[in-house]
Amino acid sequence: MISSTQKSKILQVVNVFETGSKQGKYDLLVVYKDGKNNSKQITFGRSQTTEQGNLKALLQLYVANKGKFANDFKPYILDLGKKPLWDNSKFKNLLRKSAREDEVMKVSQDVFFDTLYYQPALHFFEKNKFTLGLSLLVIYDSFIHSGTVPAFLRERFPENIPVNGGDEKKWIKQYVDVRHSWLENHTRPILQKTIYRTQCFKNQIKSGNWSLNEEIIANGIRV
Repeated sequence: MISSTQKSKILQVVNVFETGSKQGKYDLLVVYKDGKNNSKQITFGRSQTTEQGNLKALLQLYVANKGKFANDFKPYILDLGKKPLWDNSKFKNLLRKSAREDEVMKVSQDVFFDTLYYQPALHFFEKNKFTLGLSLLVIYDSFIHSGTVPAFLRERFPENIPVNGGDEKKWIKQYVDVRHSWLENHTRPILQKTIYRTQCFKNQIKSGNWSLNEEIIANGIRV
């Protein structure tokens, strides 16, 4: 059973990875060349969702929650996924403004990231008989960063998943090592730069911080 304290720490660590803040920067917006065919796209919010990914779903939730800027967003929601908006200054300023001036955007983001990322990660964790806080941190980070625990990475190491009789700590260690190597040697330089995530996990495994009771240094920030 994951405690509320453990969940809070898991969210804070991933928020640091994504925005450099334990609380998460709800108004953080950057443009990366990490979309389809190396195209540019917006990434936005507390744990960073993407223009070509689930940004549309976040804005639809915000509109459903009757946010202050709901009507302003409606025309852009129709465009998302159909034409690039990464160079649309009005849209980007509206995203930042909504997060800075409307509490509904912050609440919507909290619900959004919990529903689309944390809960699926928790389901994977529980279904496969994981029990340790560090295991869920590794799994949740993978869902945030890669959308899932990629099958092609799971095929690169021998340990069985716990539900199939494997050792939980060995599985997590091997998965982290494989993911670290994959990121470090990725063809996209932007992903190579994200090995601070897996290095953090390697450090926690080495120190035995499986219950997340000890302080974590996440990309230079104490959590």
